[in-house]
Amino acid sequence: MSFQHRQAAHCESGVISSLLTHHGLAISEPMAFGLANALAFAYIPVVKIGGQPLIAYRLPPKAIIKGLCRRLGVEVRFQKFKSPVEGANALDDLLAQGKMVGLQTSVYYLPYFPQEMRFHFNAHNLLVYGEQSGQYLVSDPVFEQPVTVAARDLNKARFVRGPLAPKGLLYTVESVPKHIDYARIITQAIGKNIKVMTGAPLPVIGVRGVMHLAKKIEKSRLDDTQQRLFLGHIVRMQEEIGTGGAGFRFIYASFLQEAGALLEDETLGEASQAMTEAGDLWRDFAVAVAKECKTSLPINNSQLADLLRLTATREQQVWQLLTQWYKRRR
Repeated sequence: MSFQHRQAAHCESGVISSLLTHHGLAISEPMAFGLANALAFAYIPVVKIGGQPLIAYRLPPKAIIKGLCRRLGVEVRFQKFKSPVEGANALDDLLAQGKMVGLQTSVYYLPYFPQEMRFHFNAHNLLVYGEQSGQYLVSDPVFEQPVTVAARDLNKARFVRGPLAPKGLLYTVESVPKHIDYARIITQAIGKNIKVMTGAPLPVIGVRGVMHLAKKIEKSRLDDTQQRLFLGHIVRMQEEIGTGGAGFRFIYASFLQEAGALLEDETLGEASQAMTEAGDLWRDFAVAVAKECKTSLPINNSQLADLLRLTATREQQVWQLLTQWYKRRR
């Protein structure tokens, strides 16, 4: 079966969607994301990214691949390595066997990324589907067309140090099930995501976490310069790291729409529309922050906090609708 490159909105959900489809289990990126119950929010001040608190809009790296494959009953093999030589040899051996190989890499050391798009993010996923004249044939789902990477560059990207260091991680699909009970696993996945977004015990997780961040913005005691850096960091985490807050909401909305069509359930279609509206509000918040940061006037923290609270309220309404749906399905 020849490999077909598919562009996607996000690297991890795009890679596993392409990988499973190649192995005969056709699955869209939104369905992969939704079945992995990957949508989330977390404000973690004790973990720093560039000196600023970690703000996450999805589950941690590898959670989509592992969660999806576990729910589907797909056997996937993960390998890490102590040395770049060992990792390169393992990749070459798998390619020689005709296998598609998923890799975790650093964006910064992938030369096909434009210079202005490179940053030190060590959990970027891509697929390698062959080798030709010392160049690896790469399907990176965030690019429109396949690309090539020299062995030296790819090795460097696989064995970079720092937060989320890949340690040469590669993964292959070993087997896929012949039958999928989508009605059952869609219900399971939505139920799990409801818990992530509404049932977390910590106030910095889920919808409560969004409200917590809004209060943090409103009550901030940072000076003007530091507040602008903090707000800029929020938007960068939302819009530039991976797919970001709004983008992940749009992917999940597409999952709900697809699931609703598959199960012939109008409630999921309604929830899809509501989640799209939540994504629009995240985008509105990002635009408002950008405008505030560009002006020389004092930042209107109260206005920004109110916009974020409105976003959280809309998401809460989505999860309330899905909770009612889930209770009926159980």
